[in-house]
Amino acid sequence: MYSLLLLYIAGQNRIIPLMKKAIIFHGTDENPQKYWYPWLAGRLETRGYEVQVPHYPELNRAPIAEFIGTVLGRHTFDDETTLVGHSAGAPLLLSILERIDVVVPQAILVAGFTEPLGPDASDPILQDTYNWEKIKANAEDIYFINSTNDPWGCDDKQGRIMLEHLGGTQIVRKEGHFGSGTYGQPYPAFELVDRLIP
Repeated sequence: MYSLLLLYIAGQNRIIPLMKKAIIFHGTDENPQKYWYPWLAGRLETRGYEVQVPHYPELNRAPIAEFIGTVLGRHTFDDETTLVGHSAGAPLLLSILERIDVVVPQAILVAGFTEPLGPDASDPILQDTYNWEKIKANAEDIYFINSTNDPWGCDDKQGRIMLEHLGGTQIVRKEGHFGSGTYGQPYPAFELVDRLIP
């Protein structure tokens, strides 16, 4: 459960535990209390994780080039940090992984996308290009969870694009957007994601 860190203080060698951490990023116009986010946070906390579920109202409203600095400034990432992103939170994970200088053990992108979701779609969370090699190098394991019937278009085809660039594992379901107020999908728990995180 814990990694050991050797700490040198005033000539003393002390071994202290380094706690596992998880950060769960919500989607567009959502908040930390929606869908499966609080349920997953609770499950991970019972296993000893420090869990953050930040609220970013400007997610997918502000251009990613302006927004990413705020996110990087509010969080620390290390080799014990698992990243989970839902909907617009998934391309946010890609931008984070492209910019950090540490390898995280896991990134889980739920209903993620990297291409516009329609001819008139405005998705400022998307970058024009991605440094796929840097992203791939900064995550030991990466999972893409998509549905064949995602009503927003964050479907298995979007997941396949990321899989082709990054490798990893794609899991395809027929469960909509895995949480959507517009489409009446409360999705209060997400056993699959819980099982993927050790």
